[in-house]
Amino acid sequence: MDTIGNPEITFDEQGICNYCYEYREKEKIRILPTPEQKKTLSTIVSKIKAAGEGKQYDCIIGVSGGVDSTFTAYYVKKKLGLRPLAVHFDNGWNSELAVHNIQKVLDILEIDLYTYVVNWDEFKDLQLSFLKASTPDGEIPTDHAILATLYRVAGKYGIKYIISGNNFKTEGIMPRLWAYGHIDWKYIRSIHKQFGHKQLKTFPHFTLLKFLWYTMIKRVRMVSVLNYMDYDKDEAMSVLTEKLNWQYYGGKHYESNYTKFYQGIVLPQKFKIDKRKLHLSALILSGQISRSKALDELKKPIYPLGKVGEDTEYLIKKFGIDKELYEEIMTAQPLSFLNYPNSYGLHLRLRAFLNTLRRKKLYYS
Repeated sequence: MDTIGNPEITFDEQGICNYCYEYREKEKIRILPTPEQKKTLSTIVSKIKAAGEGKQYDCIIGVSGGVDSTFTAYYVKKKLGLRPLAVHFDNGWNSELAVHNIQKVLDILEIDLYTYVVNWDEFKDLQLSFLKASTPDGEIPTDHAILATLYRVAGKYGIKYIISGNNFKTEGIMPRLWAYGHIDWKYIRSIHKQFGHKQLKTFPHFTLLKFLWYTMIKRVRMVSVLNYMDYDKDEAMSVLTEKLNWQYYGGKHYESNYTKFYQGIVLPQKFKIDKRKLHLSALILSGQISRSKALDELKKPIYPLGKVGEDTEYLIKKFGIDKELYEEIMTAQPLSFLNYPNSYGLHLRLRAFLNTLRRKKLYYS
């Protein structure tokens, strides 16, 4: 981690940044000591099976075709003996490899798939709104809609547990200015109100009150099972390749063509942000990679050589915009969520509340 594109980073006299210290503090809450992990997970699994007794499915898993979600599907079915329903949010940007991975893996594991295909005109308008807003969190519309879809499907089937592929060990670092708002509908709506043109009639969403209704009233639990094991990314990829014939797609979350373009072109060119630093730093802190190896990884091209022009043309065409608007977007002054109406204060209080529940082992995400 460094100061490039990140005005809120600080370093102590030893050269250690604030995100390292934050990671270690959060780790105490999010990751149990190894001796407790297996016992706690066994208790959670027993509760999931009891809640799903007599139902077709006892849990929901989100699938994207990526490493974490695919390994979660494998682990939940083959190692934990659960009966999951896989849910996929199709936002129109799936790579062919991601679609192939999902179909192949779920067939082998004999897991049913529920796919929600978003209204492209609405979603395109929302994504363009975020690009025009000039904030570095352009993936928030997808993240929000995925979560909303998972809760909706849980309600539809009467399922009490959603098992997430998110995990603290490899995703435990994120500057707030880079990716805030996945549960902040007020923020998302404010961006769209200012820059959008179409009504979001069908876009899956939820307010903070709705989120609390799902979690506290309906008692739908989000469980990150990868936090209850010694999850190692390279080992997970080896398992998926050997047992499920899964294929790697070249980068974290690059199963989405938009994510690949956004993280590989928009963020570094416009915001001077290289998100590989986050992912690699988390792997260093979780003991999965050395700092020297991480620095070697950063020397590699952030985007496939010779593909920038071609893929930029593809994005412009898919969005239905002209090159002039794209250049205007890319040269606009970088801003952040702080420049728009949001519920950040409520979000902080909610996070503190959920952390209290985590300490008391009443919330598992």
